[in-house]
Amino acid sequence: MQIINPFTDDVIDTVPDCTPDDVRDVIGKAVAVKSKMANLTAFRRGQILNLAAAMIETHADDIAQTLAMESGKPMRYAKGEVSRAVETFAFASDEARRLHGETVPLDAAKSGAGKIGYYIREPVGVVAAITPFNFPLNLVAHKVAPAIAAGCPIVLKPAPATPLTALKLMAILQEAGLPDDAFQVVVGGADVGHALVSDPRISMISFTGSPPVARQISKVAGLRRVAFELGGNAATIIDEYTDPLAAVNSTIIGSFAYSGQVCISVQRIYIHQTHFEAFKDAFVEKANKLKLGDPLLESTDIGPMISEAAAARVESWVDEAAEQGADVIAGGKRQGKMVQPTVLINTYPAMKVMAEEVFGPVVCLIPFTRFEDALEQVNDSPYGLQAGVFTDNLHRAMQAVRVLNVGGVMINDVPTFRVDHMPYGGNKDSGVGREGPRFAIEDMTTLKMVVINAKT
Repeated sequence: MQIINPFTDDVIDTVPDCTPDDVRDVIGKAVAVKSKMANLTAFRRGQILNLAAAMIETHADDIAQTLAMESGKPMRYAKGEVSRAVETFAFASDEARRLHGETVPLDAAKSGAGKIGYYIREPVGVVAAITPFNFPLNLVAHKVAPAIAAGCPIVLKPAPATPLTALKLMAILQEAGLPDDAFQVVVGGADVGHALVSDPRISMISFTGSPPVARQISKVAGLRRVAFELGGNAATIIDEYTDPLAAVNSTIIGSFAYSGQVCISVQRIYIHQTHFEAFKDAFVEKANKLKLGDPLLESTDIGPMISEAAAARVESWVDEAAEQGADVIAGGKRQGKMVQPTVLINTYPAMKVMAEEVFGPVVCLIPFTRFEDALEQVNDSPYGLQAGVFTDNLHRAMQAVRVLNVGGVMINDVPTFRVDHMPYGGNKDSGVGREGPRFAIEDMTTLKMVVINAKT
């Protein structure tokens, strides 16, 4: 399988195109190493993860270049992703050392007198992971590092367009001392993914991607554990009790970083009518100054989208919105895979650019008069990943926390904010379960209750 640079269309490398039979063989190897992984001490698991973090940091420039070349992510963001992956492995190392159960006061029950109770956490078994193209390292890290911390072998299917960074990570973990076959990578299309998630030897499935694919996985998962980190349609509220211009820089980054190909990219911005014109003018001015170009250049703000088909879809949604009455006040054009940062006004909720996940550099600006109406409009979405609220009014901040049906509320920040040890995930069609090493480990371990009859 050829791996193509989305900016130059050059072939970067080739990787084996796996078959379902290859997947079955790989799962067999993972099953064979299951006991060895389960018996690794907390010290050893933590040590391996720490070593991996150090090695990622040592090879940061090389990994960032590979990441930028295969995904088209601008170098500044590629370097940031590598830095975050270092932290993700370090956080997982900490969690490996503190993984424990608790005592249970059995004598709180009438029949529990004289009995001692406690539970322990044990690895659930072989984990299957499927990751998308947009974070070829850190989204992989959020599945691989917790699995190692929990003592689980893991088989990963990265996005077919961006497997090279994951393969580099596999080599790093082997050098860090991870047992052979405890982390394996299979590259391929939907047939490979189906073979992976449908194999009965898989104990837990962790998937990041689209809701339709998650629904298909659910049909074959049966009673096995699943964790889904799915799409988003992230909204930000600019309240009247805030300086609207202070929010422009963060919303620009939150809207257009990596061409909007981020699940928590800002797609809808609701601005109080008293600030609408000032915010709109400043936002458009900054959007027009963003530099499109080669992702390997440090000066580039926006690189190519992952494919021409993805870019053409975004362009068609913008054109459709314009035909339906929206005004394009910035961008709106594409050249090949490059899509200009695009700003729309006069949109309405039924438009695709408002109702669905654009996954591209497109933002809708919407005025509001009542804060309660803005909250209601944010919730008027099948998605519920994260939301941002800019306000200096404590009452309204806490009102947003109570009312918004999302997995995370960012006060005085954009919904694109994420650090790697916080619980991350969504409600509604945005997913099931939470990522972040501590929280992923909960899904990758099972509880074993122990009761000792102390009466002799």
